[in-house]
Amino acid sequence: MRRRTFLAASAAGLAAPAVSRAQDSRVLRFIPQADLTVLDPMWTTAYVTRNHAFMVYDTLFGQDSQYRPSPQMLEGFTTEDGGKTWTLTLRPGLLFHDNEPVRARDCVASLQRWGKRDAFGGALMAATDELVARDDRTLVFRLKKPFPLLPAALAKTPLFMPAIMPERIARTDPFTQVTEMVGSGPFRFKADERVPGARVVYEKFGAYKPREGGPTDWTSGPKVVHFDRVEWTTIPDPTTAAQALINGEQDWWDYATADLMGLLARSRGVKVVVQEPSGQIAILRMNHLQPPFNNPAIRRALLGAMSQEDVMAAVVGTDPKMSRTGVGFFCPDTPMASGVGLDVLAGPRDMAKVKRDLKAAGYSNERVVLLAATDFPVLKAMADVVADMLKQAGMNVDYQATDWGSVVARRGKKDPVDAGGWSAFCTAWAGTDHLNPSGHLSLRTNGEQAWFGWPSDPKIEQLRDAWFNAPDVPAQAALCADIQREAFQSLPYIPMGQYLQPTAYRSSLEGVLNGFALFWNVRRA
Repeated sequence: MRRRTFLAASAAGLAAPAVSRAQDSRVLRFIPQADLTVLDPMWTTAYVTRNHAFMVYDTLFGQDSQYRPSPQMLEGFTTEDGGKTWTLTLRPGLLFHDNEPVRARDCVASLQRWGKRDAFGGALMAATDELVARDDRTLVFRLKKPFPLLPAALAKTPLFMPAIMPERIARTDPFTQVTEMVGSGPFRFKADERVPGARVVYEKFGAYKPREGGPTDWTSGPKVVHFDRVEWTTIPDPTTAAQALINGEQDWWDYATADLMGLLARSRGVKVVVQEPSGQIAILRMNHLQPPFNNPAIRRALLGAMSQEDVMAAVVGTDPKMSRTGVGFFCPDTPMASGVGLDVLAGPRDMAKVKRDLKAAGYSNERVVLLAATDFPVLKAMADVVADMLKQAGMNVDYQATDWGSVVARRGKKDPVDAGGWSAFCTAWAGTDHLNPSGHLSLRTNGEQAWFGWPSDPKIEQLRDAWFNAPDVPAQAALCADIQREAFQSLPYIPMGQYLQPTAYRSSLEGVLNGFALFWNVRRA
């Protein structure tokens, strides 16, 4: 029975989710895209952790919906020495959730930790000769060479946000998870109310000082909170999540699934919108350290099997307005996007040829462990298509279905598959993560320092370094075309298309911002 048919049969009576129906209008009830299993925004690229982090932490710069940086925690900044010295001044009166003041040395320690994990932050720190706290409100970057993208780096909204935390916490090794959530953002994390797998709670931080003046746009401008509490309830089953939203038991469902879109759109009191026009970019990430995908010829052979059309149809259906194919290594319709190499993804798929190419490349029936997230519908749909594709290509597929939190934990293992390792998994990145090489984490190819999968391609790294020094946008775009040409040879991942991800919320909510799930500015009408 199709989900929408089952859900529409109200006489059958779906069970309500095991959540209490809050009567207080000052409580916002939210269904996250997946369970929040990791709290530290420096430790995972999971978007559910990013959304959590923007509630708890603040950043020195914010970013508007046109991707322009502007001071957020900062009162202002100055540049000297031809752009080689940047002096940043904090706004007065900023407090952490433990009521300690935010000091410049907290910012220095936080940025140093961030720079060891984030691609953009690493580029900034590589250009930095010294980062110091001049006094409690002033921090100074002394650069080896001008880095005009410094505000953009400190404002980044995609993954590995430059979260400001107390120095004592920021001194934690960046490859060790921070579990004590003390930020200076608009919400406190209620550790005492967290129920793993089911519930996360935040309360308004009364001492938070929103920035004054200007519009609230994405993560820039005043972050004014209108709810005393925000309660996240994990509901893995999409039909149950949709029912809870339609019945008013929940206020907001982060990632509404494609097959329930029509039902939600027709439901009284529910609004369905696309928050981020750059959408999501689906990718197949392979383990470059272990057979069989440590062989670039085997990775390339699979390009002949990849059907972006099939993946997108499984994720969002056949509505052409909701997805796009012919997608390369940069977000379509943005300055760095290129058509270089895309012909390999076009035309009919010839599985007999793929089988021959795999054999010629040296594939000898090695087990391919494909990780699938059962509680993340779009990722599960991708994994199902990829599993079928690999089997048709003649690969020995071991499809291992677990929850998303387990996938997040396991993908960090570099061991062989016989020792609990993995071969491939599917995921998706916001289009904003693929705008250019600065923050394009899945396109980093610095070996065992790279993102999970650990590809190594010195040529891509050299081209990336050259991109930061390019004199203008046309020069940057030419370098990105070269990066894409090389990426289709070494294949750090296989792009699987772009889709729009709708969110759904009660029409009684107003002020929901574009971009992703942000909890300031939103109020109940």
